Amino acid sequence: MSATKVFVARLAGCSVFDPAGDRVGRVRDVLVVYRRVDAPRVVGLIVEVPGKRRIFVSVGRITSIGAGQVITTGLVNMRRFEQRGGEVRVIAEMLGRKVLIKNQRIRATIEDVAIEDRGQGDWEVSQLFLRKPKTTPSPFGKGPTTFASWNEVTEDELPGEAQSAEHVIAAYSDLLPADLASTLLDLPEERRFEVAEELPDDRLADVLEEMPDQERIEILSRLEDARAADVLDQMQPDDAADVLAQFPDDRSEALLQLMEPEEAQDVRMLLEYEPDTAGGLMTTEPVIVSADATVAEGLALVRRHELAPALGASVCVVLPPYEPPTGRFLGLVHFQRMLRYPPNERLGTLIDQQTEPVRVDASAAEVTRIMATYNLLSVPVVDDAHRLVGVVTIDDVLDHVLPDDWRSQGEGEPSPLPRQRSRKTPVTTGRRTTLGPNG
Repeated sequence: MSATKVFVARLAGCSVFDPAGDRVGRVRDVLVVYRRVDAPRVVGLIVEVPGKRRIFVSVGRITSIGAGQVITTGLVNMRRFEQRGGEVRVIAEMLGRKVLIKNQRIRATIEDVAIEDRGQGDWEVSQLFLRKPKTTPSPFGKGPTTFASWNEVTEDELPGEAQSAEHVIAAYSDLLPADLASTLLDLPEERRFEVAEELPDDRLADVLEEMPDQERIEILSRLEDARAADVLDQMQPDDAADVLAQFPDDRSEALLQLMEPEEAQDVRMLLEYEPDTAGGLMTTEPVIVSADATVAEGLALVRRHELAPALGASVCVVLPPYEPPTGRFLGLVHFQRMLRYPPNERLGTLIDQQTEPVRVDASAAEVTRIMATYNLLSVPVVDDAHRLVGVVTIDDVLDHVLPDDWRSQGEGEPSPLPRQRSRKTPVTTGRRTTLGPNG
């Protein structure tokens, strides 16, 4: 059954099907164009299809909207969506805007937008769900809500006033960091910053790790130093180092001073190495255990949900101390091998004798060749004294060999030019996921 009125916030995430019942994708936004007199007209939907590609589905290709699903004619253009001038995304650009209710002279915030079928597939914005300001100074609760037609309000953004991103963030809460990063990159620059500013520190850190250098530098540059340092604390040290290397020395040092000391130490160490070496590619957060640790203890460490899959594929066995740079590196124990042995088996007896570490000054090309030859998800990195200083993971290598704009292009040949990073003064390293003789 097709509805005649739909609220856009509820439409977000709904499945899109073709006439045969096969799933095409998922609704991510509604695209409208403003008109001089009448309410904005709906021109189509932004739909995420398999492969995380976002396409435009014209409203003329939609036969039914309702019951939590959208039905299309089956004829859709799979070309990547590109927003044109005059087009406005309802979720990304309208929700959170301030409007003035004309007859009440009250400013309110758009919390949702209803679109309605006026007949023959001609959809337009019919109603706004608004939140008025609180009438009491109490810090609890929100102001009252009301409905208004488009003609009953006028946009009322004050100069320099940021648009709320609360509802945008809620609508995209199910997106993985890489997909949310792509979504933000599609937004106008000012709106992108408004959304980024309201994301929690850990969520913003995850998103920035998936963005090209230029965009994540622009976002961090507009944050206050204290907030920027908190976000950098949440990022992987190698990503944080890539970002800080792009800042002027004085700003970079100021942010390092504001970061947690242990996290800042790791970043400083990474900035010591040339970008096209193992040291420049590695992360300083491997899973580290002693030779006496058991299979049960190793599995407990790698099953943590916050651990990246490539880092959880193996554990590094070392002599004390158990933080990089560790004692002498003994070898790797792969996750699959741990599954084949009883829980009380010592990890020191399960070391893979075939996987050799690489030196910290090994070239990126050599690291890439080794990982490709032996089908490795990660390779340990040691210094001159054979102490473990980090691991290079498969995503580190891919970031290095893919062209700089691979996130926006979605395709392309590997670039021979690595991402460059300036050098800073190194200091010692910080805390890591470790398990010594005493756990």
